[in-house]
Amino acid sequence: MDTLNLGRIGISIDVSPSYLDDARTLESYGFTALWPAGGQIDRLGRLVDLVRATETAIIVPGIVPVDVFSPAQTGELFDELSDSGRFVLGLGGPQTARPLAGLRKYLDELEVPADRILLAALGPKKLEMARDRAAGAIGLLVTPEWTAQARHSLGAAELVVDQFVMVESDPDRARAAAREPLSFLATVPGYRQNFLRMGFTEADVDQLSDRLVDALVVWGSIEDMADRVAAHHEAGADHVVLAPLGASSIDAGRALSELVVSSK
Repeated sequence: MDTLNLGRIGISIDVSPSYLDDARTLESYGFTALWPAGGQIDRLGRLVDLVRATETAIIVPGIVPVDVFSPAQTGELFDELSDSGRFVLGLGGPQTARPLAGLRKYLDELEVPADRILLAALGPKKLEMARDRAAGAIGLLVTPEWTAQARHSLGAAELVVDQFVMVESDPDRARAAAREPLSFLATVPGYRQNFLRMGFTEADVDQLSDRLVDALVVWGSIEDMADRVAAHHEAGADHVVLAPLGASSIDAGRALSELVVSSK
């Protein structure tokens, strides 16, 4: 459905010293949405710079953490970029004991149209909030089976899947690289709970088993990645974000641009 006009495939972009030049290059490769990583956004003005540096790509922060930037700051950012038509606000809930309540309060105070907001959402209650209070949801570290269930929960709302990928054919090297971000993310309660909901065992999560790694991170050939992207689309995803591991966004984007061409 893709009511936000994100297109079929986007890519995560590193906020590096060359990120504005990289954004223009990735846009030229055909990526219809660029997703600067939320953990690298030290100031919201970087998002303004990205919109101004590009011509056609939608800019979506993945994500703006609500416990770092206030509703007023985020609202001012949106006001500055709303005329461009190329900015969608990706929001992530607070890392607190009651994240749903904190996110609900933030949305109550935020002066941004709901149809220009995407919420990071994994569990049933967050997906309901993404359906009812925003344009849709962003899921990270999920399987196509999760995507199918999320589509059912969201109805016609937007569904974005953020997919870790790595162009690496050696299983040991690929899994070792994948375990670097997973070793932290598996300790975050929301991700851990969702791994268990998706059918992984406590041992899978604690040990970052090959089964878990291979289900959540696509490594291998471009064809392997194309198959996983297609599986998410077939399960109901409107847009898939390729999040490269083990390479810069610009180097990976050059190789992954084949997926953009094949998806059209």
